[in-house]
Amino acid sequence: MAGPRPILVVDDDEALRQTLAEQLAHDGEFVASEAATAAEALARLAAEDARFDAIVLDIGLPDGDGRELCARLRKQGLRMPILMLTGADGEQDIVRGLDSGANDYIAKPFRVSELMARLRAQLRVFDNSEDAVFTVGPYTFRPSAKLLLEAARNRKIRLTEKEAAILKYLYRAGGRPVGRQILLNEVWGYNSAVTTHTLETHIYRLRQKIEPDPSNARLLVTEGGGYRLDPAAGRAQAA
Repeated sequence: MAGPRPILVVDDDEALRQTLAEQLAHDGEFVASEAATAAEALARLAAEDARFDAIVLDIGLPDGDGRELCARLRKQGLRMPILMLTGADGEQDIVRGLDSGANDYIAKPFRVSELMARLRAQLRVFDNSEDAVFTVGPYTFRPSAKLLLEAARNRKIRLTEKEAAILKYLYRAGGRPVGRQILLNEVWGYNSAVTTHTLETHIYRLRQKIEPDPSNARLLVTEGGGYRLDPAAGRAQAA
């Protein structure tokens, strides 16, 4: 199973923020970080190890308008889904929110189950879009294009469909090892004709493409009867 998806919850209402964080983490599907102000949100997003798959953003923040923050994040190139929360649900308010770059607009009071359903829907759309970009070691990974970009060496690495799917699933595992059979089932489906040897062959070829020394893998490592991506080694490679 892939690891919980990191979500940033930005709201100055501490009780609501904590409730959302707890509910998002309840089934292990998401893990939430919290910010009470626009400045705190920007600091979290700018952190060296920052990784957020989506943002839940309140419009009324103590140090600014959430719509302005949303527009600023879009100008900075952030493309992950942003869901806005607000007590203002007039047509003009909704239009302003969407025009600032938000993917969805949820009026308070709301049901947490509805928020989570909308969040899942936006993530499904994003994951299959051209905007989905992940950092994998020294590479920028575009799953939809099946492409790795290594800016430091100005090179592109083309991936096969299965290689891209393997990399994407391991990335989603958040640095945790994924068993061979789980990875096989997730990438190939429950196909009795496909064996773990097929997976091992693909892992071998993937390492040939992404590891500086494929015989001494540091980014895509074997562990716990399966494989995992090592983000710390990836940062070391990029340095």
